[in-house]
Amino acid sequence: MSGLQSGAAATGTGVRSRPRAVLPALCLTQITGWGILYYAFPVLNPAITADTGWSAGATTAAFSAALAVSAVAGICVGRVLDHRGPRTVMTAGSVLGPLSLLVIAAAPDPAVFFAGWLLAGAAMAATFYQPAFAALTRWWAPDHIRALTIVTLAGGLASTVFAPLTATLTGHMSWRATYAVLAGILAAVTIPAHALALKAPWPPAPPSPPHATGGHKHVVRSRAFGMLAAAFALSAFAMYAVVIGLVPLLLERGYTTAQAAWALGLGGAGQTLGRTLYATLARRLGVTARTVTLIALGALTTAALAAVAAPYAVLIAVSVLAGVVRGNLTLLQATAVTDRWGTTHYGRLSGLLGAPAHAAAAAAPFAGALLAGPLGGYPALFALLAALSATAAAAALAARPPAGGG
Repeated sequence: MSGLQSGAAATGTGVRSRPRAVLPALCLTQITGWGILYYAFPVLNPAITADTGWSAGATTAAFSAALAVSAVAGICVGRVLDHRGPRTVMTAGSVLGPLSLLVIAAAPDPAVFFAGWLLAGAAMAATFYQPAFAALTRWWAPDHIRALTIVTLAGGLASTVFAPLTATLTGHMSWRATYAVLAGILAAVTIPAHALALKAPWPPAPPSPPHATGGHKHVVRSRAFGMLAAAFALSAFAMYAVVIGLVPLLLERGYTTAQAAWALGLGGAGQTLGRTLYATLARRLGVTARTVTLIALGALTTAALAAVAAPYAVLIAVSVLAGVVRGNLTLLQATAVTDRWGTTHYGRLSGLLGAPAHAAAAAAPFAGALLAGPLGGYPALFALLAALSATAAAAALAARPPAGGG
C-alpha cells in the first residue's frame, strides 16, 4: 500500500483510502484560491476604476460574470467528479486561474478585462469548495463533516490573509502589478498541490440510502430539493452582496480603504471561528431547524450592518459575527446533500443544488452596485439584503428532508 493510502479506514462499504496529503493540500489551496481569485477583487476594484476610468458597474459586472460561469461550469464539474475524481479538474483549474489573472492585469479595455474574468470563473468552478468538498466527502465518508470542517476552517482565513496583503501590495504598486504578483503566488501554491496531492485512487460511490429511492433525477424533481435550492439562492445573493458591498459601505461612511479591508479580513476570521461550532450545531439541531436558524441569523447580522455606522470597533464586531454565520452556512451547504440524500450522487446533486446559489452569488456584486445608487446608498441596500435573507429562512421551512433522511 502506498504512503498516500496508509491512512485508509474502514467504513460501512469497505476500506476507503484517506490519502494523508489531500487534507493539508486542500486547506492551503482553498486559502490561496479564494483569497486571490475572490477576495482580492473588492479591495482592488476602487484602484481599478480610479486608474482606468471604467465604471464600478462595468468592473463589478465582469466579476459577476465570472461567478455566473462558475455556477454553470459547476454542474459539469460535479458530473466529472463523481466518476473520475478531483485531480484532473482541480489541476487544470489551478493552471487556468493564474493565466486568467494575467489577462485581467494586462487588459487594455473593458472587453479584455471581461474575458479575463470569464476564464477566472471556469477556474473557480474547478478549484473552489465544490470539488474540494466532493473529494473529502468521497474519501472521508462517513466522517466527512470533520474533514469538511477542517478545510473550511482554513478557507475562512482567505480574506484574513489576502485582503490585507492585497491592500498592502496596492499601496506600493499598481493594481495591474498587484494582480501579476498574486497570479504568481496562485500558480506556485495550487498547481503542484493539486497535481501531487490528489493522486490517490478514486473510491467507488457508496449505495444510496434506503430513503433516497428513484435515483438523482427523482431527488432533483422533489419539492424539498426545489425549496432548498430557492432558500440557498436567496441566502447566497444576500451573503455575497454583503461581502462585496462591505468595503464600499465602510468607504461611504468615511473609513479608509485599509480599515475597510481589515473589516473584511476579520470577517474571514469570524468564518473560521464559526466553522468550529458547526459539528456541535449539527448534533443539537435537526437539518431543517439548523438551516432555518443559520439563514435567519444571516438576516440579523446583515440588518445590524445596515443600522450601525460607528464606532469602528462595533462595526468590526458585527463583521466578525456575520463571518461566524457565513462560516456555518458554508458547511450547511456542503452537508445539505449528504444530510438528505446520501453521498452516492454527491457531485452531481451538489452541482445542481448549488447552481442557483452560485448564479445568485454571481448576480449579487453587480446587482448590489446597481441598486445602491437608487436605494440611496449601501445602508439601504444592506437593509434590503436582510429582508431577502429573512425570505430565504421562510423558504427553508418548506425544504424538509424526506422521511428517514435525517
